[in-house]
Amino acid sequence: MASPPLFDLKTYLQLKRQQVNDRLVRSLPTAASSTIADAMVYSVMAGGKRLRPVLCLAAAETVGGRSEDAINTAVAIELIHTYSLIHDDLPAMDDDVLRRGKPTCHVAYDEATAILTGDALLTLAFQLLASPQGTAGVPADRRLQVIDLIAAAAGYEGMIGGQMADIDSEGSRIDLSRLEQLHLMKTGALINAAITTGGILGGGTSEQIRHLHQYAQNIGLAFQIIDDILNVEGDPALLGKAVGTDQEKKKSTYPALLGLVESRKLAANRVKEALQALEYFDRKADPLRAIAKYVIDRKR
Repeated sequence: MASPPLFDLKTYLQLKRQQVNDRLVRSLPTAASSTIADAMVYSVMAGGKRLRPVLCLAAAETVGGRSEDAINTAVAIELIHTYSLIHDDLPAMDDDVLRRGKPTCHVAYDEATAILTGDALLTLAFQLLASPQGTAGVPADRRLQVIDLIAAAAGYEGMIGGQMADIDSEGSRIDLSRLEQLHLMKTGALINAAITTGGILGGGTSEQIRHLHQYAQNIGLAFQIIDDILNVEGDPALLGKAVGTDQEKKKSTYPALLGLVESRKLAANRVKEALQALEYFDRKADPLRAIAKYVIDRKR
């Protein structure tokens, strides 16, 4: 009996990114209509891996659902992610001048416009989440559950709380458990929400969602560990932003605490645990399996 064909992640990512980008174009305002509209389009369409929305769509398919039922949510999550990057780049935060190889929003426009652009993207995200368009086949209680999960992931107990903890820890040495909790909030919460809500919108059972959650927890941490490593030894041309900034700001990172070798080992262990969580699923989870390996091998 012939072996099943190997999964082609490159083609899958191209198809899903195009699906996400097409919906983003339809969801964003016309750039020429106003300064704020122009800044929104500039920031969202500057590029990016679209990892979070792709994970959302892949999770919906993993449980046997349709990616079309999760596309609005996937796009909303990308808008929230982009808003967080705009605010993270501000002079009051990381004061970065490059993002995705282009001038950051406050550099391309001005600081006030950048703040308002982030606010506008966050608001548009929840407008999309509340819209029945694109989720007509999904029961209302599931849609409300999705909104609740994403709001929590983006808020003070999730991404924003993690960012605040990151700022508070600058210049001090924290232990591994506190660093892990910080990144489960700052980076992991939105990744977890993307995967979990994809499973919910795809009609997943509670057991399926539990395994997706385990996968997501580990992938979120692995992603952050590799991000920290790339800030030390990555190629700025590939990353589209400066490297070495974490050390300059005396940020709490995995390489600073463990060193590069141990950090890579920890990331590999997290990916291993993520893949173990997916053993519950059949080949429909192959995209999630391939993305787990991509997370640890990526250069950008």
